[in-house]
Amino acid sequence: MSPDPSAASPGPAEARTSARADPVREAARRRTFAIISHPDAGKTTLTEHLLLAGGAIRAAGAVRARGENRRTRSDWMKIEKERGISVSASVMTFDHAGLMFNLLDTPGHEDFSEDTYRTLTAADAAIMVLDAAKGIEPQTLKLFEVCRLRDIPIITFINKMDREALDPIALLDEIASQLALDPVPIYWPSESGRRFRGMLDLRSDQFLPYARRDSSDAEDEGHPAPLPLDQAAAFFEEGEHDTLSETAELVREGFKRFDHKAFLEGHMTPVLFGSALRHFGVDQLLEAIGAWAPPPRAAPVEGIEGGEIEPGAAQVSGFVFKVQANMDPNHRDRIAMLRLTSGTFRRGMKLKVQNTGRQISVNAPMMFFASDREVADNAFAGDVIGIPNHGVLRVGDSLSESGQLRFAGLPNFAPEILQRVRVKDPLKAKHLKKALESLAEEGVTQLFRPEIGADFIVGAVGQLQFEVMADRLGEEYGLECLFEPSPYAEARWIVPAQGQGEAAVEDFASKYRAQMATDIDANRVFLAKSSWETGYVAERFPAVTFQKTRERG
Repeated sequence: MSPDPSAASPGPAEARTSARADPVREAARRRTFAIISHPDAGKTTLTEHLLLAGGAIRAAGAVRARGENRRTRSDWMKIEKERGISVSASVMTFDHAGLMFNLLDTPGHEDFSEDTYRTLTAADAAIMVLDAAKGIEPQTLKLFEVCRLRDIPIITFINKMDREALDPIALLDEIASQLALDPVPIYWPSESGRRFRGMLDLRSDQFLPYARRDSSDAEDEGHPAPLPLDQAAAFFEEGEHDTLSETAELVREGFKRFDHKAFLEGHMTPVLFGSALRHFGVDQLLEAIGAWAPPPRAAPVEGIEGGEIEPGAAQVSGFVFKVQANMDPNHRDRIAMLRLTSGTFRRGMKLKVQNTGRQISVNAPMMFFASDREVADNAFAGDVIGIPNHGVLRVGDSLSESGQLRFAGLPNFAPEILQRVRVKDPLKAKHLKKALESLAEEGVTQLFRPEIGADFIVGAVGQLQFEVMADRLGEEYGLECLFEPSPYAEARWIVPAQGQGEAAVEDFASKYRAQMATDIDANRVFLAKSSWETGYVAERFPAVTFQKTRERG
C-alpha cells in the first residue's frame, strides 16, 4: 500500500513522455499541490521527506543541522540556508508510482504571505501542516482562508507527534470549529512524545509501529513494518493496547467517513498524523496525495467560448505566478514560472503574451528541483515550467498559442510598511534602480517612484522582507544600501470611480502632486501620511477610488 521510499524514480527529464502523448491522460497523472503552515510547524522538513518518499532524493537535509549540512533542497537562497526559514516559494517535480507530482513549497512567514497567495493560485490541492503541540495558529488560519477563496481541497497533516502533543480529539475539534471543515481521521495515534507508539490505520486495522531513535544511534534504522493491531501487543506498555482499540472504536463512530466528493468541494479534510523529521507517516501522506488530490481541472479564462479551458484542450495555455531572478549566482538569470493549464507543450514552441501581444519562443524551458533544473522537452496541464527571459514576462501574465486567452490576474496588496532606500555609493544609483525594479517584478517588495524627487520608496508587508531585500541587494547585486523611515504610512492605487473619467484622477493628482508616485507597472499611487489622511481624501474626492489591492496581468 505505502510508497517505497527506496524505489528509484526517474528525474523530470527522463519521466517526460513523448510529445505525442495524450494530453488528457498526461494531465490526469499530475498532482500539483502546495504545502502551507505557520512558521516552525515543520513544513520544509516535510517537503524534504516527501521528496525522499518519492525517490527524488537519497537523504533529506536537516534544517537545523550544523555547518555545511545546514541546508535543505527546497531552501536555496543564502538567507534561507543561514536562518533555516523559507522566504521564497520553490517548485519541485518528481515522478512516483505512475504519477507526476509538482510540489510547491511556500514561505511560512507571514511577511511573505503575498508570495504564498500567488503560489496557491498555481496549486490544485494543499497540505496543511499543524504542529501537534499548538494546533491551528494565526498564519495557518490566514492561509486556509486563501485556500477557501480558491476552492482548494486540503489534506491535513498533524506533525511532531514524537513530541508532547495536544489531545488528538481536541485538535480535530479545533479544525471543525475554527475552519468549519469536517475532519476525517484516516489514522489514529497511540500517545505522543516519549510514549508515542505509532498509529492505527482506521480503515484496515493495521498498526504502524514507531521506532524511537536515540541520539547515540549512528544510523536511522527506520520503523517496523505494519501489522494487524491484534498482533501488535509487543509494541505497547500495559493498558495502551486496549486504550488504542477502544479510542479507535469511538473515533470511527464519532467522525464522518471520508467522502471524496465532499473533500474536493472543500467541505471535508482527511487528517493524517506523523513525524516528518523521523519520516513517520510521510509515505502514507504521499499515498493520500496521489489517491485523493485532484488532477488539473478546467480553468476559468476570458477569450474563449464557454469561459473555461479544459486540461486536454489542443491549445497550450498557462499563467505566470512567480518570477525569480538569480537562482544561479553564476549567471544573472531571470526565470518566469509558468503554470500550464492546457495542451501539450513542446520545447521550442512559440507562445504569445495576452496583455502585450508579444510572441516568445520557449527554447530552453526548465523543470525545477529547488535551485537545480533540467531542460524539459514537453510538459502538460498541471506542470510548472520555467521560462528564462529578460524582463519580457511578469507576474500575472497569461500565455497561450493564440495570445487571446486571459486568466484572472494575481493581486498586489497594499504594503503595510514604507521605507526610503538609498545606496551608500552615489555612483551606483543606476544599478540600484535596476536591482529594485528586478526585485519588485519578482514580488519580493513593491517599488514606488515619487513624481517629485529622486527617492525610491519600497513597500513591504513586514520587516523581514526588508532584511531579505538588503541581503539580496548585497549578495546578488553588490550594493550596500540603507533603509530609512519614509514620511508615508500607506499606499493606495488610484483609479476613476465608476462612471468617472481620467480627469477625476488628474484633478486629484494636481492637488497632491508631492504625494503622487507610480509603481513598477506605471500605475498611479497615492502615498498617504496616515490612515486618517487616506480616509479624509477619499471623502473629499468621491470621483476617485483608492484601492488596497490591484490585479496584475
